[in-house]
Amino acid sequence: MVFLLRRSQKFLPCVVNFRKVLGSCLVTGRRCQLCHTGQASATESPGREEASYPLYPGHIPTSALQKALLTVGSACMALYDPYRHDMVAVLGETTGYLALQKLRERMRNDPEGQQILQERPRIRLSTLDITGLRALPEGTFGREYVRFLDDNRVSPDTRMPTKFVDDEELAYVVQRYREVHDLMHTLLGMPTNMLGEVAVKWFEAVQTGLPMCILGAVFGPVRLNARKLYILTTDLIPWAVRSGSNASCILNFYYENRWEQTVESLRNEIGILPPPMIGV
Repeated sequence: MVFLLRRSQKFLPCVVNFRKVLGSCLVTGRRCQLCHTGQASATESPGREEASYPLYPGHIPTSALQKALLTVGSACMALYDPYRHDMVAVLGETTGYLALQKLRERMRNDPEGQQILQERPRIRLSTLDITGLRALPEGTFGREYVRFLDDNRVSPDTRMPTKFVDDEELAYVVQRYREVHDLMHTLLGMPTNMLGEVAVKWFEAVQTGLPMCILGAVFGPVRLNARKLYILTTDLIPWAVRSGSNASCILNFYYENRWEQTVESLRNEIGILPPPMIGV
């Protein structure tokens, strides 16, 4: 692991240069696509024309080659700095198409999941009654979620918007996954330090099958010291894998309607096992 970290540090200048080239490539490619579409002949299929236009606000249409470049660049940066959430987000979008399709099917086949797909709720400061959640009784899901935000000094508004998923509904699925991530921290009882993040990633990897989660679960421990690595491998990973396997699909719960439910009750309903009683 130390070897991988040293290699990643040496590779950083190359990654930075790669990002500059890639950014230029994306801008140029997008302009060329729009220009080409504007000059398209009447014989071209409507589907091909539509593929050159953004499918939702913020969408950036990209070719297979551009997605491959984005995948390599974002993976390198995410491995070097796991707290680069923008790079982690890009990696999740460019590698997660098949996993997102499976997640969407699980949502479509569940009444509550289907309702979420239809109503498209968002978890943001503008949609949350933080004052009301803070006034809820101790132990309720809403109160513990606000406590998590306060203790870790995080905000739901820091989640990156989807850009590179070429399907409007799948773009919402990945956005929903991102916005319930902090809710998973709350239910799993994990902080936002590296040990807590890796434990949550193991749970999410089993739950979602997203390559980005698997990558984070496998390579995240590189930065842990020997004591934390021991805690992770002997206590947290076995618990996270069992919880992920036992739990129902985490995207099939309308969490906005569960704020007054106790954390313990919601854990039991989802199938999340109680977290280990250890210092994380």
